[in-house]
Amino acid sequence: MNLGTPELLVILLIVLLVFGGAKLPKLARSLGQAQKEFKTGLQDSSSDDKTEGKTEDSDT
Repeated sequence: MNLGTPELLVILLIVLLVFGGAKLPKLARSLGQAQKEFKTGLQDSSSDDKTEGKTEDSDT
């Protein structure tokens, strides 16, 4: 799926029409916070997996 400049401009125009100019900063902020929470969740789950593996290995 190749997205070039014209396609991205069309997508941006559609987003502007749907959400309006005033709501875009709030939408971008919400997306950034969601991405940050997702990344921390992935890091937490990977650290949980590592600690679970260590406790299981120490039992045997």
